[in-house]
Amino acid sequence: MLLSKPIQDGSVVSLKLVNGDEIIARYDGEDSDTIKINRPLALTMGAQGLGMIPWLFLGDTEFFALKREHVFVMVPSKKEAADQYMQGTTGIALS
Repeated sequence: MLLSKPIQDGSVVSLKLVNGDEIIARYDGEDSDTIKINRPLALTMGAQGLGMIPWLFLGDTEFFALKREHVFVMVPSKKEAADQYMQGTTGIALS
């Protein structure tokens, strides 16, 4: 059986929610009931291909605690997606 390393705080993760939404966000930890994320973006398909848009347009916070029962799966994001996410949320271009 292959065991993966735990996800580190500050890592960029991709989450698939039970309602079908796929989001990318910074991971801020978890407890027995919640997964804490920061600056979530939803994935969407546009004319230019796959894009990222705010997950919650009118919210007044960047920090969220998702109930575990609403998260189907959470994995570390692919490097290309994580780099694009970091550039979009911080303005820092990674290579």
